[in-house]
Amino acid sequence: VLRLKFLNDTERLARVRPGDTVGALKRDYFPGQEQQVRLIYQGQLLRDDTQSLAALHLAHNSVLHCHISQHSPAPAPAGPRASSDPVHAALNVGSLMLPLFVLMLAVLWYFQLQYRHVFTATATTFLAGLTLLFSFMAFTMYRR
Repeated sequence: VLRLKFLNDTERLARVRPGDTVGALKRDYFPGQEQQVRLIYQGQLLRDDTQSLAALHLAHNSVLHCHISQHSPAPAPAGPRASSDPVHAALNVGSLMLPLFVLMLAVLWYFQLQYRHVFTATATTFLAGLTLLFSFMAFTMYRR
């Protein structure tokens, strides 16, 4: 037995077998709405309709969060850009920006300490201000 929990905090019980797939669950409990239903388990969107429920390690009385969209999703792009490989799909260049800026600031501080005679007081003040601004922005973006 699984608990299907909706955005309005209502719950529905689903009697399933471990061999059932995510797609079968959608077909059985959301007939005609399979394309609009999004199932989320432990914060992960269940995208693969062929994945079995046993592979997800669902325990008895586990909660699957359900989101039913009003519109049908756009079809996935076909061709070489469409990747089913989760490693390539998860690579996001934006996630590399924080380490890149930290590295740049570390290099600038290293040069400021090693080649102090090259840096003016204005450049050092600007570097300190930039470091404080970046630290403030990073902590406000990533705090929980």
